[in-house]
Amino acid sequence: MTSRPALPADRILLRRDGVAVLLDLTVPGLPAVLHWGADLGEVNEADLAALADAVARQTPPATLDAAWQPSLLPQETDGWVGRPGLLLERDGTPLVVDWSTTAATLEGPELGATAVEVVAQAAGLTLTTRLRLEPGGLLTLGHELANDGTQDVGVHWLETTLPVPTHADRCTTFSGRWAREKVPATSPLPRGPVVRQTRRGRAGHDHPWLLALSAADPRDRDGELWAAHLGWSGDATYRTDRLPEQPTLLGVGELLRPGEVRLAPGQAYATPTGFFAWSDAGLDGISARFHAYLRSRPQHPRTVRPLVLNTWEAVYFDHDPATVLRLAERAAHIGVERFVLDDGWFPARRDDTRGLGDWTVDTGVWPDGLEPLADRVQELGMQFGLWFEPEMVCLDSDLARAHPDWLLHDPAHVPAREGLSWRTQWVLDLARPEAYAHVRDAIAALVERLGIDFIKWDHNRDLVDARHGGRPGVHEQTLAAYRLIAELKATHPGLEIESCSSGGARTDLGILQVTDRVWASDSNDAVERQDIQRWTGLLLPPELVGAHVGPEQAHSSGRTVDLSYRLATALMGSAGLEWDVLACTEEETATLQRFAALYRELRPVLHHGTAVHADVRDPALRVTGVVSPGREAGVWTIATVASLEDARPERVRLHGLDPDRLYRVRLREEVGTARFGWVVPPWVSAGEIVLPGRVLGTVGLQIPMLWVAQALVLHVTEVVG
Repeated sequence: MTSRPALPADRILLRRDGVAVLLDLTVPGLPAVLHWGADLGEVNEADLAALADAVARQTPPATLDAAWQPSLLPQETDGWVGRPGLLLERDGTPLVVDWSTTAATLEGPELGATAVEVVAQAAGLTLTTRLRLEPGGLLTLGHELANDGTQDVGVHWLETTLPVPTHADRCTTFSGRWAREKVPATSPLPRGPVVRQTRRGRAGHDHPWLLALSAADPRDRDGELWAAHLGWSGDATYRTDRLPEQPTLLGVGELLRPGEVRLAPGQAYATPTGFFAWSDAGLDGISARFHAYLRSRPQHPRTVRPLVLNTWEAVYFDHDPATVLRLAERAAHIGVERFVLDDGWFPARRDDTRGLGDWTVDTGVWPDGLEPLADRVQELGMQFGLWFEPEMVCLDSDLARAHPDWLLHDPAHVPAREGLSWRTQWVLDLARPEAYAHVRDAIAALVERLGIDFIKWDHNRDLVDARHGGRPGVHEQTLAAYRLIAELKATHPGLEIESCSSGGARTDLGILQVTDRVWASDSNDAVERQDIQRWTGLLLPPELVGAHVGPEQAHSSGRTVDLSYRLATALMGSAGLEWDVLACTEEETATLQRFAALYRELRPVLHHGTAVHADVRDPALRVTGVVSPGREAGVWTIATVASLEDARPERVRLHGLDPDRLYRVRLREEVGTARFGWVVPPWVSAGEIVLPGRVLGTVGLQIPMLWVAQALVLHVTEVVG
């Protein structure tokens, strides 16, 4: 019998920011996770050994011989009867793997260990698993599988999983559609192994986004949750296993099609990162962990988030240089800081059926090129941005005619199956080095010539039947897109890139490793945006979420909404305008100027503070707030999405403030005055009130009888002296 290799300890405890993960290395094969959740405090080896006994199912030897505690990678060979964490094949036959842990390396010992790398070997295979508690207590988990043998190995799937207490018996996930992303749904946790998968080649508008388990329906400010998100922009699997004999498992992984990943000898496959968040402070606690991690990254935007004007809903494809120049001048007059020219600037692009992929300026429309526009924008003190859709191509384009073999599809099928195109466009195979180089060089030339500060990077279709080299191509395409964005940013320091994918179809933490902002939705209906932004903000802090003010009537819904409400909604993200401001009245223009000044004043709080919400009873009410890191200030919007149930609405509590400090609450009506009915509290009439933080957080404020689609903007500041 082979003896177990020397390891740093029988059990490893990772601790950070109120979270703990306990690994048991005494079990055969891969380590088991005995605990993921609340910090266990200062415990010694004897305590950990006793804890292992406390949660064990059976004392060996006994009638139940199977391993009842799932390992880091549960498999049938462990006696695991749920969905395996790993499925491999060799020569068309399932490959049975019997792992032996050979090393476990700790990192961050000064904190009692915040990360561990576990290496295990089997016949011709090496598995490396990394667990790290990130700033904020967010746990990242990933595997890398290396083929050390002499034969190819096919990877069907390799997923990251963690155990969750069985009492967490409610399941929350997300779905949606174009212009209505991030719709949550909570239900009883189904029994047995259950998977939710995306097969769009991108995350999609119906992306699961986050899979959370809880003992009761999740609340904003209290209750335990265990949640998982996959940092990957391609196909995905979100999974749960609720079994009668074993702990519940929660997991995520890349969805791979047959033959998509085959490892030749010497090759390796790394999983996308699984992000796992535990909270005992409700949904806001989940947000706090994700936001702290994202803000801790070296590449997180450090400069102020500029007020943007994007030209799409102002001019669409009708690019008249004189009009666009006047639009830029009006934008600067309002206080816009970044001007972005959207789709329609390249040859033949008078609609969405032609030209995509030909990244040169249409001199028939822009006879002097884009230099005069870029120069004028920068002369006006604004950054200049340009729209691209680098991963796509129209068949009616010079690029597709010259290189039909560069499509990420079976070439024999394209002419006969044009009905499967999406927005009359196809996908360019960026995993082909020559296609990658062509797109990179075309974009880089424009960035350098025009001094482009910002790229709106669009992605307007699913990757239906994606083929690379005769095999499924989503995996390689996704990695190539990441490499391309990263290379452009590395060679052009200061360049920022926004991820847009028909709106919010690619807003995951994978794309955010290489981008600086996401476009939350193509919907500029502020009523719909209240929920889209709230749930996008569950993972992403406000400074990463594009939120623009559209025209009075939303193009995506036909709904007409007051300007004050549209402005209040956009304020709570990375704000901008998506509107023909040349058509604005003098009064509207003046309001936009006041809004621009208000955004500049409040964004230090909005883009650095802690997100807070309030559990309200009325389903028509939305309460969104941000409290500064030092708790000396906060900003809230109180908004309605339908008519309120009660003639006297419920009080709204302002959470997150210091209970022992005194605060002034002011109505900020630069966005305009909200309309409401017969309930008018004295503080609303006065425009402000002074109260201790404890009162604001426990008693709250009586709000007026807000009409449908109306919002209050509250600015809370500490009273000093």
